[in-house]
Amino acid sequence: MKHSIKVTFILLAMFFVTQLIGLAVINAYSPEITQVTSETGEIINVTSYNLPYGTEPPQDITPKTSLISIIIAIIVAIIIMFVLMRIRAEIFLRLWFFFVITLAIGITANAVLQNVQYSSLISLAIALPLAFLKVFKRNIIIHNLTELAIYPGIAAIFVPLLNLWTISILLIFISIYDMYAVWHSGIMQKMAKYQIHTLKVFSGFFIPYMGKKERELLAKAAKTKVKGKFKEQKIKVNVAILGGGDVVFPIMLAGVVLRSLGLTEALIISLGATLALAGLFYASEKGKFYPAMPFISAGCFLALGIAYLIQ
Repeated sequence: MKHSIKVTFILLAMFFVTQLIGLAVINAYSPEITQVTSETGEIINVTSYNLPYGTEPPQDITPKTSLISIIIAIIVAIIIMFVLMRIRAEIFLRLWFFFVITLAIGITANAVLQNVQYSSLISLAIALPLAFLKVFKRNIIIHNLTELAIYPGIAAIFVPLLNLWTISILLIFISIYDMYAVWHSGIMQKMAKYQIHTLKVFSGFFIPYMGKKERELLAKAAKTKVKGKFKEQKIKVNVAILGGGDVVFPIMLAGVVLRSLGLTEALIISLGATLALAGLFYASEKGKFYPAMPFISAGCFLALGIAYLIQ
């Protein structure tokens, strides 16, 4: 996972910027409590987050029930993903990605435009072409720029369902799964390679780059071509990746902290996650896969402790 300083800085910058965008989006969907009269004449409080496209959370769901539902949904999604990979259902998978990406970008865009008339429709009009370009017209710039908007939108859906205890348990669960999936079963490597090479849609930041040796070969090949003695040769391109889960779960914790403790404390979580990721990049070895979530979660929990101390 060890990359050049420039690539590492770009990954960390995109990670941190996404965390900040996530907090802004979650703040835009702050809960609003209104009193309504039920059919029996009883006055009850109704909490609304003004989330678009039918993503408003149920009124009567508890954080514990939400946690169980989210964990089950993650397990089911992984199983479905592998089944579809085995039967080579690339078209269905691309459509699945297209739907999720459109929804997530639409939610993020709507957070910016929610005071504009027909904001949800305008946001959808923005999200659809971006999702199409990302899924069906592979472009590295579009890919990474849209990633900045996808995870804030996803986090905005789940933050209302969680509290500090349940999101902490979720981070522990995801960290354990990440360690198993990378170090034991290799599931993460298989999924990443399948998405990049076969599906051509990767859920996460994706930066191709060349090392010093490859750049020298490219320069040499260019000079040879100019002299008219061009000989075709393959030049290896390295890839720096950071999975989407590694980005979205810290946003979810920071969002819950934003609602529970405040903005300063939420920013501490985002900073703690970024510093933990930077530490992983520094300690990692080139060419090896590492589960990022255990390290990011550790940074998040340390930051959460600091956030409580400054209360």
